[in-house]
Order: sequence, then C-alpha cells, then structure tokens
Amino acid sequence: MSMIPEFTLPAPLRAVGRRLPQWPHSAALATALNLANRREVFGEAERAALAGRVVRIHVTDAGACASVVFRDGRFRAASPQEPAALAFTANTAAYLQMLARQEDPDTLFFHRRLLIEGDTDLGLLVKNMLDRIELPGWLKARLQAQA
Repeated sequence: MSMIPEFTLPAPLRAVGRRLPQWPHSAALATALNLANRREVFGEAERAALAGRVVRIHVTDAGACASVVFRDGRFRAASPQEPAALAFTANTAAYLQMLARQEDPDTLFFHRRLLIEGDTDLGLLVKNMLDRIELPGWLKARLQAQA
C-alpha cells in the first residue's frame, strides 16, 4: 500500500483558492454527507446533535473552506458568514491521510496537523461519525495509487 506523504500545496494555489467562490466546496460536502446519511451511517441522536449547527472544514494550503449545516433532515451548504459551532483546519495532505485511513484524526490533532475548534462534544461526535464513513473502493484505490 502506498503512503500519502506530508506535503503542502504551493502558496500561489492558496492565493487563488481564497479568491474563488467557496459554496461549491460546501455543496459537494453536503452532497457526500447526504449520501452517507441515506445509507444510515448516522444515528438519530447524531442528527439531533447536529441540527442547526454549522460545521466548517478549512483546507489551509488550498485556500478552501466548506461549511455545512443539518436542517430539515438534510445536510445543506451553509453560509460562510454563519458562525460555526465546530471547525476543522488542516492542509490537504492531512485530510487525504484521514480519508485513506493512513492517519487517524487523534494522531493528527496531537501532532498539531489538525486543529479542532468549537464545541468539544460536537467535535468528538463528528470525528466519530466521519470515522465510520467508508470510502468507495475505487476512491480508496485512487488515493493510494496517487500517493
């Protein structure tokens, strides 16, 4: 199995990313979470805890940010102006390593490669929820092949 190395995207990419609209990232994340929700990955108590609370994902080296909120039984893109109850901040490599199950969020957090801000209980709940999401086999293989 290939390992995803630690890397940082070039600074010009971050500068461009910051100038681009962020709502497509939020819409894509909401869509992915709704797919997981339809597969009943998330329990009723988890959905209740998330109801009306904005979760934000910052990808520092890409200059990207995605914000989602669970409302009316669905994940939806949230406005970047809405205050976040919980925010995760890391670079691209850290998120890819988490997705590929190469690193767990706790290790990244303790090595200061993942910053978690906001409601501690909600952070633990979301981290555990995301740990249960299984990537499709084709995506796992692609992530490992590109490492």
